Amino acid sequence: MTATGADREAAGSTTRGYWWWERRRSVALDVGLALVSALECGLEGVEFARNTGVPVPVGVVFGLLAGSVLLVRRRWPIVVVLVTIAMTPAEMGFLMALVGLYTLAASEVPRRITVVLAGMALVGTFIVTWVRLRQSVAEQADFGPGDWYVPLMSAFMAVGLTAPSVLFGLYIGARRRLMESLRERADSLERELSLLADRAEERAEWARTEERTRIAREMHDVVAHRVSLMVVHAAALQAVAPKDPAKAVRNAALVGDMGRQALTELREMLGVLRTGDALTAPAAAGAVPLASVRQAAVAAATAASEDGPRLHELEALVAQSRQAGMVVELSVDGELRPYPPEVEQTAFRVVQEALTNVHKHAAGAKTWVRLAHREAEVAMQVENGPSDAAAADAGLPSGGNGLVGMRERVLGLGGVFVSGPTDAGGFRVSAVLPDGSGDA
Repeated sequence: MTATGADREAAGSTTRGYWWWERRRSVALDVGLALVSALECGLEGVEFARNTGVPVPVGVVFGLLAGSVLLVRRRWPIVVVLVTIAMTPAEMGFLMALVGLYTLAASEVPRRITVVLAGMALVGTFIVTWVRLRQSVAEQADFGPGDWYVPLMSAFMAVGLTAPSVLFGLYIGARRRLMESLRERADSLERELSLLADRAEERAEWARTEERTRIAREMHDVVAHRVSLMVVHAAALQAVAPKDPAKAVRNAALVGDMGRQALTELREMLGVLRTGDALTAPAAAGAVPLASVRQAAVAAATAASEDGPRLHELEALVAQSRQAGMVVELSVDGELRPYPPEVEQTAFRVVQEALTNVHKHAAGAKTWVRLAHREAEVAMQVENGPSDAAAADAGLPSGGNGLVGMRERVLGLGGVFVSGPTDAGGFRVSAVLPDGSGDA
């Protein structure tokens, strides 16, 4: 695994602190090279002192100081190369010249500076070698090479002492920059993958939340309406049982039918929930693939839409409310035509929830249910008058989520939802849904 930049910074805090060195072995290497270079220059300083006529201790000290400059090669490579060029006439610092040129070429110094300094070192070495070779040839009377010997050998020496170090330094520098670039790219990719994983987890959680909300809304619609009717019928049964046993029997049968219908719809909803069993095991393990969440959510939504109610069942829905004692008028404008399952289910649930609210909050109120099939939309409206004071209140609890659920359903399909009290003291719920033909 590739360590991230944060990991390297955390690890670097334990290894830095040696001035400009990053690692202990770099310190050891540079100190060792500086000692060897100082020793070399000190020994060469003896010959330099004899040739220049200065005291030998002075030449040795000069060589030791000049050779120790190699210690700062990582921080100031240009200084090391300049000292090397200055010492070329004294024929001192061959190790410092090789290492200094290598360090300069491998560093981040601009290439034009590297070329200029390497060229100066090459020319200086060529000139010194030329002079020394001419003196040697002149001192040997029995050795008479041609005119080509001195310049050719000087060129070989100059190139041999500068080119390998520079070329190797350029190679190492390029390789180091490539590795750093690859490391930075790996770090960037790792961060991007981490962000993508976080986003995928967020979207997976969002999908799970949406699915839980949808299922909760379905459960609310199914249970609230059926149970509300059962409570209303049970209250009527309690009221008429002493007076009209036959009617009480009919109401008891209706309560039984309502209970069986509620159980059937709940069983269908639980069947939809079981389609997500394949997702339960990975969820318990930890990471859940986004594709699995989406597939489960889509499958559940599709199954619920296909098994959900349809608009042609509104007559039966209204009839159930009538059997519970509500005065309901149903009017339909336009011809019934097939709509997408989610449109029909949403329209049915809006009417169902509105009738449930009438049972809860406006006992005995007269209610009008209007359904209109228009060119590119279907509209529904449920309006009730004021509550009948003489009617017994069934005492149905309210969770306050009915209107919110209806609004979410309608707006989720791109429709319009309006609800509020009427001037006559009743309540009106209106919704308009697009028929989905524009999405085909």
